[in-house]
Amino acid sequence: MGDNTANTPDKSNNHRAASARPSAPELLRSAREQLAELTGLTPETVSRFERTEDGWVLETEVLELARVPETMSLMALYEVTLDPDGMLTGYRRVSRYERARGRPQS
Repeated sequence: MGDNTANTPDKSNNHRAASARPSAPELLRSAREQLAELTGLTPETVSRFERTEDGWVLETEVLELARVPETMSLMALYEVTLDPDGMLTGYRRVSRYERARGRPQS
C-alpha cells in the first residue's frame, strides 16, 4: 500500500501562510516606524487606515515643528502607502497646519 500523505494538502501550512500576513496593529506599528526612519519625524496619531487593491493606505498626523506654546506647533498630515506585507511604498504630505487650528477639513 502506498502512502497518500504527499498528495493531501497540509492544513497547517495553509494556516501558516495566512497568518504570515501582519495584523492591523503590526501594520500600523511598522508604518509609523518606517515613516519616522525616512523623515526623522514621529507620527502622533493615525486618522485613516484602509485596505486598497495594492495593499494599505493610512493617514497620520506628524509634529513637524515644535513651538512654544505647544498650540503654535506645526503639524502635518501624511498619507502613507504600504504593500500587502506592510512595507512602505510611498508617502506624501497632504496638509500642514498649526496644532491649535486643527486639521483643515476637505
